[in-house]
Amino acid sequence: MSIYWLLLGLTAIVAYLFGSMDTMVLASNFVFHRNLRRLGDHTRFISNFRRLFGIGGFFKLLAVELVKDLIPILVGSLLLGIRGHADVGRAFAGFVLVLGRLFPVFYGFRGSHASVAMIVAAFMVGNSVGAAAMIVTAGVIALTRYLSLGTVAGAVVYTMVSVLAVDDSLLLRLALMTAGLVLLRHIPAMIRLVRRTEPRLSLKEDITYKLDE
Repeated sequence: MSIYWLLLGLTAIVAYLFGSMDTMVLASNFVFHRNLRRLGDHTRFISNFRRLFGIGGFFKLLAVELVKDLIPILVGSLLLGIRGHADVGRAFAGFVLVLGRLFPVFYGFRGSHASVAMIVAAFMVGNSVGAAAMIVTAGVIALTRYLSLGTVAGAVVYTMVSVLAVDDSLLLRLALMTAGLVLLRHIPAMIRLVRRTEPRLSLKEDITYKLDE
């Protein structure tokens, strides 16, 4: 039993540290070789990033995020696989990964929406769970242009499909904890949404950079 807890502890450390890493920093240093944080926030970032790197750049950025998120999942699978519980290792790593993404130790515990990490964690519980969370998250974001609303909708579906499709009680608890963590973190965003102060994503080109030329 002590070895099992040790393996869980090691998985938690690796997953939390990887979750706490900023994808922008990693992508800036190893892929784009340019400080992406200087491109602005939210809509301004999307516009400026697309202008510089095109649609292909977004796929590269997503690839960096996926690789960063999948490494601790693999570690959890390998470590808990020693005790014959690779599935638990993956789901547990997914939960801690989301925890690190929402509350990163390197950035004052102020993180991102964790939508990608949540979807990755959902797939670790079950393919149907992951597919449902991904489709709903992407669909709501595309329709409303609210990243926070899409993430919350994905977390709600994550919860519902897990209850319906996951038979293992431990995996189900991890799924509910992960989705619940995302919902809890997004309460302020939902309050802003009700007050109509939550920022929307926009694909309109930001031309303010031309003023600097």
